[in-house]
Amino acid sequence: MPRDIRLAEKIRQLRHFWRQERRAPSYAEMMELFGYKSRNAVFGLLLKLEEAGCLTKDDHGRVALLPPITGTVRVLGSVAAGFPTQEEEQEADAITLDEYLVKNPDNTFMLTVRGDSMINAGILPGDIVLVEKGPRPNQNDIVVARVDDEWTLKYYVRDAAGVRLEPANPKYRFIRPQRSLEIGGVVRAVIRKYN
Repeated sequence: MPRDIRLAEKIRQLRHFWRQERRAPSYAEMMELFGYKSRNAVFGLLLKLEEAGCLTKDDHGRVALLPPITGTVRVLGSVAAGFPTQEEEQEADAITLDEYLVKNPDNTFMLTVRGDSMINAGILPGDIVLVEKGPRPNQNDIVVARVDDEWTLKYYVRDAAGVRLEPANPKYRFIRPQRSLEIGGVVRAVIRKYN
């Protein structure tokens, strides 16, 4: 009976290995990683991953993981946001967006923003916020909070009367918890995709 290859699970395992080691695993490491008993099983999986565009092999059979697994994007230098300058394209580095945006992957999650109460903070409806749960918010951090059983995204402000959650839009008033306040996490980044 042919082995059932759960490709998405294997990709997740390879991605985790890449994040830890910054390299592709050896055949022996893949046998252990996937619980295979033979190199032939690893070879079969690698063929499927190669067909899916997740990796490539050189003439010696060495595996190189590709961006669908590594998530790397090339950094080509910088660009002026003020007056134009004569920037030349230079490949400075290659990083993953996870490396750049996420410090604590096990405690980080994403949410899609609804509403316009944070537009003056540069957070628009449809944006995705990267939220880290666990850290205590500092004054004026943007937080995801459950206030009196309703979730919201606001600035965290502590004053003489306690905690209030401030919007970044003058159309809205601040919120002061009446019964309960739970901080779900601190916003670490905003992701916006342009069409």
